[in-house]
Amino acid sequence: MSPAAQKFVVEDVIDEARLRTAGLDDFGRGPFRQPLELLVESLNAEANLNEIGRYIATERMLTHTVNRLNYVRDRERFPEISNERIVKPVFIVGLPRTGTTILHDILGQDPSNRVPMTWEAMFPSPPPEAATFETDPRIAMCEATFPGVELQIPAFKAMHPMGAQLSQECVTLMGEAMCTPLFHNQFRVPAYQDWVDDSADWSHVYEMHERQLQHLQWRNPRERWVLKTGAHLWGLGHLLARYPDARVIFTHRDPVKSMTSYASLTALVRSMGSDTVDPVEIANDWTARLQKVLTRAIEIRAADSFPQAQFYDMFFEDFIVDQFGEVSKIYDALSLPMSDLAAERMQAFIADNPPGKHGIHRYEPHEFGVDPARVRSEFATYIGHFGLTPESE
Repeated sequence: MSPAAQKFVVEDVIDEARLRTAGLDDFGRGPFRQPLELLVESLNAEANLNEIGRYIATERMLTHTVNRLNYVRDRERFPEISNERIVKPVFIVGLPRTGTTILHDILGQDPSNRVPMTWEAMFPSPPPEAATFETDPRIAMCEATFPGVELQIPAFKAMHPMGAQLSQECVTLMGEAMCTPLFHNQFRVPAYQDWVDDSADWSHVYEMHERQLQHLQWRNPRERWVLKTGAHLWGLGHLLARYPDARVIFTHRDPVKSMTSYASLTALVRSMGSDTVDPVEIANDWTARLQKVLTRAIEIRAADSFPQAQFYDMFFEDFIVDQFGEVSKIYDALSLPMSDLAAERMQAFIADNPPGKHGIHRYEPHEFGVDPARVRSEFATYIGHFGLTPESE
């Protein structure tokens, strides 16, 4: 049997994770094995991975499994981690490709804002420390993982810059709960994603999420957390139940652009590990899923069951015209103090990272079978609710 045709086995993943953690076997509270089994089943039946894809999927599952074991072990070693309080965290939430990544990176320049760095999300154990946060050897370990991606898909950097000391999003942290849309973005696993969409109990995801923030905050706190991912659309109600004083920046864009851009990104990512990537299937699949979770999130917000939470609506068309101006509005709306140093650092980052710095990835709706009129019809409630206007095709 060729390597690409071999089956993933849950016990193989768990056994290897135990080896990499010197025998750890406590996964802590909440489901972990069951969603891992669902992912493995879907990878085996649906992903159509090549040999490289099998390696990527294996390491993806092992990374999250090892991290989960280490989070549990570190809390046993340092029980004081559980005393950390997560107060008024800021979340950036919205459809994919609506400016969330660059906004997160800009806000991360404020010394008062704590954002998860890519390196500490990849290697969270032992808990990072303020004194060595810029020199930790795990930074180089993380950086060493990126050249392969750039070699395989050089266009990826133009869509989503990578770096050990760039901010990481919560969709990756959710991997430690084995419940995240990340896997279906990286691999074709629709049966697993159906479970994520319709059956998963997201309360466990946010219980784990809080424990992760406590872990990362323990020896390197700041005034507030600033976090982001479109995946919070799936669990917005549970997010607000876990963090009732959350401040949420909700980003908006013409859904035609969002769906086309996300389909392009997903097709690129999946092409690393599969030789049978269907761009039209990807666009149809994710458009339906995102429309459903977006509608659910709007309903949760409209219910106003969490009066302490604050929302700010940021529109992509405003953000690209004046990034710092929009950031200033966010700070005012959410009552966040902005120091002179924060303003200086954010403006310098914006100046150093103009649109297209890493190249421009071009794509057209027809390449993905995206019918602009149909998409806008399917998202009509969302478009009308926020008064969105079409972007040029």
